[in-house]
Amino acid sequence: MKISSLLYILFLIALFNAGCTKTGSPAPPPPEPPVETAPLPSGAKDGVAFINSGKSAIVTLYAPEKNSVALIGEFNDWNANAAKMKKTPDGKTWWIQIDNLDADKEYTYQFLVNGILKIADPYSEKILDPQNDSYISATVYPGLKTYPSGKTSGIVSVMQGNPPSYTWKNTCFVRPAKDKLVIYELLIRDFTADHSYASTLAKLTHLTTLGINAIELMPVSEFEGNLSWGYNPSFYFAPDKYYGTKNALKNFIDECHGKGIAVIIDMVLNHSFSQSPMVQLYFDGSKPTPSNPWYNVDAKHPYNVGFDFNHESAATKYFSKNVIKFWMQEYHIDGYRFDLSKGFTQKTSSDDASFAANDPTRIAIWKDYNNHIKSIDNNNFYVILEHFADVTEEKVLADEGMMLWANLNHDMNEATMGWLGQSDFSWGFYNRHGFSKSENLVSYMESHDEERIMFKNITYGNASGAYSIKSNIPVSLKRSEEGAAFYFSIPGPKMIWHFGELGYDVSIDVNGRTGEKPIKWEYFDDADRKALYNAYSKFIALRKNNTIFNSTDYSYNLTAAIKYIKLIEGANTVMVVGNFDVVNQNVNLDFGSSGTWYDVNGGSVNLATTAYIATLAPGEYHIFSRQILH
Repeated sequence: MKISSLLYILFLIALFNAGCTKTGSPAPPPPEPPVETAPLPSGAKDGVAFINSGKSAIVTLYAPEKNSVALIGEFNDWNANAAKMKKTPDGKTWWIQIDNLDADKEYTYQFLVNGILKIADPYSEKILDPQNDSYISATVYPGLKTYPSGKTSGIVSVMQGNPPSYTWKNTCFVRPAKDKLVIYELLIRDFTADHSYASTLAKLTHLTTLGINAIELMPVSEFEGNLSWGYNPSFYFAPDKYYGTKNALKNFIDECHGKGIAVIIDMVLNHSFSQSPMVQLYFDGSKPTPSNPWYNVDAKHPYNVGFDFNHESAATKYFSKNVIKFWMQEYHIDGYRFDLSKGFTQKTSSDDASFAANDPTRIAIWKDYNNHIKSIDNNNFYVILEHFADVTEEKVLADEGMMLWANLNHDMNEATMGWLGQSDFSWGFYNRHGFSKSENLVSYMESHDEERIMFKNITYGNASGAYSIKSNIPVSLKRSEEGAAFYFSIPGPKMIWHFGELGYDVSIDVNGRTGEKPIKWEYFDDADRKALYNAYSKFIALRKNNTIFNSTDYSYNLTAAIKYIKLIEGANTVMVVGNFDVVNQNVNLDFGSSGTWYDVNGGSVNLATTAYIATLAPGEYHIFSRQILH
């Protein structure tokens, strides 16, 4: 081949390649400029730290192994090139300082990671959700900022240098003793039609008259969607706007304190859901990647939902402790109920038995978190665990001052339904758990997670002749009252699920297990249901006014139709006795002393000997005492 021909061919190839560059796939972008490395400036913290009287902000993001992070938002018209973030020398944290802000204005912002991923700030105290915020009424959340449509997509964070302040009024609240707690577990969504802190406050008289001294709010930090139980969390520092503003929540807690009521927050640190920026930062499209600093690739236990935190990771411990500290200090809460605390394990299990087995590493994790809480507030702060692990593990945690849930729902409900074979609810006594103090066992007949006592009474209750628990609501309510008389006589803290005091009889599965449930305030106008409320109120008052109901000297027999609890304190003795059968039963019990015994329901009996001999009708119960109780 001649040289001239070869040159001509090379010319044609070059021309062809040039044409492909112009009309085919775009040329690759120029390389990113090198990332600037610099230590965090003074005053920085996780998330946003305002300086210069709120006119400047230092914004940080913990994101190891990322190539670039930019801060985009209203302050730079969402321009990714305007605010490239610097990286700390260890390569783990990104930061930038934004100046010339209006301290009174709310600014929306996101992080743009590696030029592709847009995420909100994990430390946001407020977010905007383009899918769900439109369903939040101005009554619940006045003046909610408009989402920056057309500027970005996905959840955005909100920051403000000078947000509306809240002045606490009740700063000297003394928390009730643990062994005297009567907790009212409450889901704001299903408690009032307005599903808000303000509308819940309007019902506070109902609760103070009932006599409870603590409210446990089901999760209130931002979760996916609006109509949720809250166990699908995404943003741990932001109260969910579906229930109201940050200051409305503070006012709710403040007003409760003013009425002598502690406020306990249900905290979910076992898992997160996919809206979480921390999940999204290291995610392969279906689950976390091995490089995720916070989450396991696959859940370690069979009860997990969402994405499983690794509580042996230093990053997870650091984040969790920040969450714990924030709510204690910012919202003046009095305790946590930790959801699925048994899940704080790195021991892989596929069944309940191995999951519940004694786990020393899980014990160490909870000791560490409990000590962290004590370092912040050691003034009778409540740490309640939904643990349900081996009793040897729970005893160690109880000895550290933590409080453990005890589920009496099945056995107690068997008793109220009149089915006696599995009706021994003595699991409510702390000695059954090997605990040294009653204050460490929080027992309950109902919780958000259990079928309602009254629903099962009227659906599956036993009957004999004309006496029917199933077909007679007044009879069924009296059975619930009998169960409550025994339940409140067991020493230790107690918990009521909302509307249980009125005999709520709508199944947990109506509208789906976690779906909205009918709100039944009309129950209060029903004489039989009001009678149950009054009985609850009386039993709670007995507990509060008479220390014998927390006596350490007690005995019981709860296995048969005739059940009893005997409490002794000094010269006084209380005998709780009842017939849980659906037919008459004869009683012959040794009360321990003769003489007059006063019935809290009115009247008295005079025993010539120590034996109490009587015939009790089905559902009949008595609370007798040697001294008049108030």
